[in-house]
Amino acid sequence: MTSPSAPVPDRVLVAGLGVSGAAAARVLLARGAQVALTDAAEPAVVAELVGAGARWLGPLAEPPEDVDLVVTSPGWRPDNPLLRAAAARGLEVVGEPELAWRLRLPGPDGEPAPWYAVTGTNGKTTTVTMLEAVLQAGGRRAVAAGNVGRPLVEVVTATDADGTPSYDALAVELSSFQLHWSSSIAPAGACVLNVADDHVDWHGSPEAYRDAKARLLLHAPVAVADAGDPVAAALVARHRRPVTVTLDEPARGQLGVRSGALVDRAFATAPAGEVLAELETLQVRGPHNTVNALAAAALARVAGIAPADVGRGLAGFRGGAHRNVLVGTVDGVDFVDDSKATNPHAAAASLAAYPRVVWIAGGLLKGADVDPLVAAVAPRLAGVVLLGRDRELLARSLARHAPAVPRTVVPSGDDGAMVSGEGPVTYGDQVMREVVAAAVRLAGPGDTVLLAPAAASMDVFTDYAHRGRAFADAVRALG
Repeated sequence: MTSPSAPVPDRVLVAGLGVSGAAAARVLLARGAQVALTDAAEPAVVAELVGAGARWLGPLAEPPEDVDLVVTSPGWRPDNPLLRAAAARGLEVVGEPELAWRLRLPGPDGEPAPWYAVTGTNGKTTTVTMLEAVLQAGGRRAVAAGNVGRPLVEVVTATDADGTPSYDALAVELSSFQLHWSSSIAPAGACVLNVADDHVDWHGSPEAYRDAKARLLLHAPVAVADAGDPVAAALVARHRRPVTVTLDEPARGQLGVRSGALVDRAFATAPAGEVLAELETLQVRGPHNTVNALAAAALARVAGIAPADVGRGLAGFRGGAHRNVLVGTVDGVDFVDDSKATNPHAAAASLAAYPRVVWIAGGLLKGADVDPLVAAVAPRLAGVVLLGRDRELLARSLARHAPAVPRTVVPSGDDGAMVSGEGPVTYGDQVMREVVAAAVRLAGPGDTVLLAPAAASMDVFTDYAHRGRAFADAVRALG
């Protein structure tokens, strides 16, 4: 069962003018809609949009009377006064992905391009970009979009010179923020990779965060999850067509690992399943990336991609920036950038890939409990370097669960202890140089210095990519 798409009214308020909000406004203006704009401050893009016919209203506490729909930025929380006022008035509030779903263009066969969608606490981007590679290997005109790559509203309305849609398959990443504001999205295949504590400050509770992820499954004919994640597996178990992936020998209805190969026993016709790829051909390391590859393969099989093309696409995938990337080796010590590990669940997966680690951790924990992570990884730790606003929470957890592990705390975050230079970039680079120098003092030959902070970055750095670049630059400076 799929959900019918509601029409898009002609009078729309776009709330929040980041990348997705600006894209939504452009597409709506191109369709002839009356578009009003609001944000907490006036960004540079307002001049362009007003020139195209939009109205800039400045900051608002409630929507104007002459709008019929609100398109909100994923960063705006549900308790934002404007969004609460819209709901009280009975105005529908949607996110940019929901708007994109309603604006999809039909292809030559009369049907819009199917979406193969992924959500989860961690691994979304890797899985979606793997899926993009596999779909392309199978001959599809596919693109990764959504919470990764281009905004969906641009992709679903893109056309070639002859007016036909530019893509016939979409690999879609959706965050919990985006799913909270989605109601009718019906992907051809949906995957909830995993669900761990994250963004509780935005959603209000772990249950609300979990339920936002589960919305992706509501209208999908096939639902995929990691069998090793109890929350995601439970969500999928209630679905009419559940498929799980496992690092063990797969049972019927699963994709898994047998004799060093990825094997499909969910979509294959042969009882023993079909081999999709040899593990040794994957270019990304770690058990979590094997799970990501299996999930991407499952969605590709939903799309009808042949086993040989699945294997070819996975073998050609090289991974993304700041996701378990080896940035250098100095005096027998590997330095690995996994700055994208912005919560404890992601950090745990990253740490599991290395036997002996000097761990760089800390930042904005967003209310997450770090005790289970620290207790689990303590035997792997050769040392720890802590930074960021919530570093003391990690320090106390280490004192409880890994008291013998040497650790260094680098003053950083909102206390101003190391502020110098002309701005946040200079400050963040300085902090990371101190962090890497401290890690070098703790590491020995054969160790891995791993940046897997288990926390967000915006206390010290512009974003996780800036944090990863600062780490790589500091490593290169070692010579």
